[in-house]
Amino acid sequence: PTNPTPPPVTPKKRLRLPEPSNKRVRPLGRVTSLANFISPVRNGAVRRFGQTIQSISFRGDGNGGKTPGVPQKPCSKAAAPTPPKRRNSTLWSETLDVHQKGTFSTKEIKRQEAIFELTRGEQDLIEDLQLARKAYHDPMLKLSIMSEEELSHIFGDLDAYIPLHEDLLAQLATATGPDGTVGQIGQIVVSWLPGLNAYRDYCSNQVAAKALLDQKKQDRRVQDFLQRCLESPFSRKLDLWSFLDIPRSRLFKYPLLLKEILKHTMPEHPDTPHLELAITIIQGVLSDINMKKGESESQYYIDKLEYLDDRQRDPRIDQCKSLLCHGELRNKSGTKLHVFLFTELLVMTRPVTRNEHHCFQVYRQPIPVQDLVLEDLQDGDVKMGGSFRGAFSNSDKAKNIFRVRFHEPSRGQSHTLQVNDVFHKQQWLNCLRSAISVHHPADVTTPTSSPAADAHSKRHSSKISSVVHTEETPSPTSTSPSSRSSSSSSSPLSSPSPKHKTKKDKRSLCALGKRKETMV
Repeated sequence: PTNPTPPPVTPKKRLRLPEPSNKRVRPLGRVTSLANFISPVRNGAVRRFGQTIQSISFRGDGNGGKTPGVPQKPCSKAAAPTPPKRRNSTLWSETLDVHQKGTFSTKEIKRQEAIFELTRGEQDLIEDLQLARKAYHDPMLKLSIMSEEELSHIFGDLDAYIPLHEDLLAQLATATGPDGTVGQIGQIVVSWLPGLNAYRDYCSNQVAAKALLDQKKQDRRVQDFLQRCLESPFSRKLDLWSFLDIPRSRLFKYPLLLKEILKHTMPEHPDTPHLELAITIIQGVLSDINMKKGESESQYYIDKLEYLDDRQRDPRIDQCKSLLCHGELRNKSGTKLHVFLFTELLVMTRPVTRNEHHCFQVYRQPIPVQDLVLEDLQDGDVKMGGSFRGAFSNSDKAKNIFRVRFHEPSRGQSHTLQVNDVFHKQQWLNCLRSAISVHHPADVTTPTSSPAADAHSKRHSSKISSVVHTEETPSPTSTSPSSRSSSSSSSPLSSPSPKHKTKKDKRSLCALGKRKETMV
């Protein structure tokens, strides 16, 4: 018989016993996430890696990775910043229905739009004045971030101006008819505009208020508070000084608004003579405010002057009633100078700090405007910087430069000054020529300049100058709240009798050779 095939022998499985260990094993349920072991860092890749680990659920955990009794923080993206608050930009015509709009002529619609813009501007101004008080002044006083005296110096009496503008709104509301139109506005503004003289003290104090605010910003608590306000929606991305400067900028809009209303008013309309009178009144008010502001600004900087030598003191400094322009320039050696052009003197200074107080140390001898000579230098005529390398290369040839000096060279040295760009240079030249022309009207000549500079100056005549700071005028080219400059001053300039050049002076001017000099 054939032997049957034996069944295959199945090998026995070897059982692996766990190796003995002395390590303490933490229960899985108590481990919330591996991300907890990652220290917080700013690296975005590591942060995303930690968020990924947090979302992993471990197998064997009956709660899908969630630890009983431990609240889980949802992994969500950072909330988007709150958008800033925006002004309502609705037009007057948008408040009418189709049938109403058809009952008015195009000229009347434009007239009502201009009146509506005046009304809406008053509402916005009142809101900003209230906001400056509630969001800035009161919290800083309550938190003792600033003293009451400091806040009073910076904010002035803003609350006193709110009723003034509320009164105009109330009169305009009374004059508004059932159809939403204002029939006559001329008599209202004629009687209301003189009240704006209340802003004289506020505008005159702005230079000192801005200086104090800038000084207080060095305090970390003040800086932190203002930064938080700036990031809040209510600020509309405007800093505190923008709110404090809104009343002044509003004043210079009134002539433009009234002219726009008059432009769209028919000549036979009863408002026409009243609007013309109102424009004259507001220009007089602004001229007076501007003169007071100029005197205050001039005196503020005169008090900040520090003399190293009593011989630098010029008695004419007390006659200066207006500051025509000022700003930071560089001299031939590259030193930063803060130059002031008063009505009677040109003063060059160095900004210094004495006992935590900012002042201006007078540099060299001030030049009386009646003895001032102005030279318009061409680009490349002078090497600036005073470096050793500049003596062997043409790379340091300066642009946008001019020179000022005495008529009599023995009275003091000349100063070659550099401006940031051609536009700011033109602004300085205009201010200097205007000041000198008051003392030498017979010697005024038409200054020569390049066509590119003239075109650049015309294109930017209404822009803000960051270097030249001048008094603001109630003209359409007056500067905005962030502005520090304009092209001229409206204050009358008082000066002694003109001084005529002698033949000796004329011969000395001819001896300058190829140096281009503009006598103004």
